[in-house]
Amino acid sequence: MSDDQALTGPGTQTRRTLLTGVGAVGAAVVLAACGSDDGNGSAAPTSGGPAVPSTGDAGGGDRQGAQSLATTADIPVGGGKVLATDGVVITQPTAGQFKGFSPICTHQNCPVTNVDGGTINCTCHGSKFSIEDGSVKAGPATKPLPPKEIKVTGDQISLA
Repeated sequence: MSDDQALTGPGTQTRRTLLTGVGAVGAAVVLAACGSDDGNGSAAPTSGGPAVPSTGDAGGGDRQGAQSLATTADIPVGGGKVLATDGVVITQPTAGQFKGFSPICTHQNCPVTNVDGGTINCTCHGSKFSIEDGSVKAGPATKPLPPKEIKVTGDQISLA
C-alpha cells in the first residue's frame, strides 16, 4: 500500500500527512520567531530563548518603590550592571552620574552580558560599548547602544 492509498483504521495517518504536519508546525515556529521589530519595547530579544515581555513594573517587587530597578550602591563607579529582565543596562561613568542603555547589542541583537573595564560587553561577537554614551568602542557593531531614560530618586534608580 502506498502513502496515497486510503487506510482502513480510524485515526490512522500516512507518513506524508505526518511530515506535512511537522513541517507546518516548524514553519509556524520560524514565523513567530521572526516577529516585527517595531521598536516599541514590548519584548526584549534573547539569544536562544523566547522574548521577555516588558510588563512596565520593572521587576522591582522586593525593592523600595514599585518602579525601582536598583539602588545607587548597586552600580559601581566606572562600571555598571546589566538588568536584562528589566530591559536596561545602568552605568555610573563618574560618581553620581547614572546612565541607562538598551541591553541589546546593535550588531546582531544578542543581549549584552556584562560591564567591565569601562565598557558594556557583548560576548556573542565581541562588541564593546562606552559606559558614558553607549558609543562603539570595539566592533563588529557599528551603531551605539540606544539610551534608556532612567531617574534617580534618593538612592533608588528606575526607568523614567
